Amino acid sequence: MTTTTDVTTQVYRVYINAPAQKIWDTITTPEWNRRYGYGAPQFYELKPGGAYRATASDAMNDYHRAHGLPELDTIGDGEILECDPPRRLVQTWRMLMDPTTAAEPFTTLTYEIAEVPAQPGVHRLTVVHDVTGAPATAALTGGSLEDTGAGGGWPWVLSDLKSLIETGKGFTA
Repeated sequence: MTTTTDVTTQVYRVYINAPAQKIWDTITTPEWNRRYGYGAPQFYELKPGGAYRATASDAMNDYHRAHGLPELDTIGDGEILECDPPRRLVQTWRMLMDPTTAAEPFTTLTYEIAEVPAQPGVHRLTVVHDVTGAPATAALTGGSLEDTGAGGGWPWVLSDLKSLIETGKGFTA
């Protein structure tokens, strides 16, 4: 007999040798967040009740045009629930570019940035993604669909973010 346990909360942690404000800005400003992960510019209205919107990158639309698919505009959306710069950001999150994830409920995404006490200047970025009721989103963000071409999820995004901040170059730069 096989039993399946649905993961409802994903937790990822990365240590970055940079000030908290630099990490915050890299997450929340399109000038920076378009340079890592999947290259999708993300826009935040940084106040409770504010909007979150991720837009398609040029590379995403190049791929769509090359495969006869319609161009994309907004690929993700949500609402800011908590905002305490540069320490904590909580938002709802939904991926719209796939019909299956778009049909799922909003998930809750939390970014926490804290200095490592024993290593001044080094900060721990923790991402907690509550994907309750959203199994397709969980598979996508967990990276389990990487071999199908869907990307490496949060592990990829956070590794690329760290590389960009510490070296000035992301994986695809």
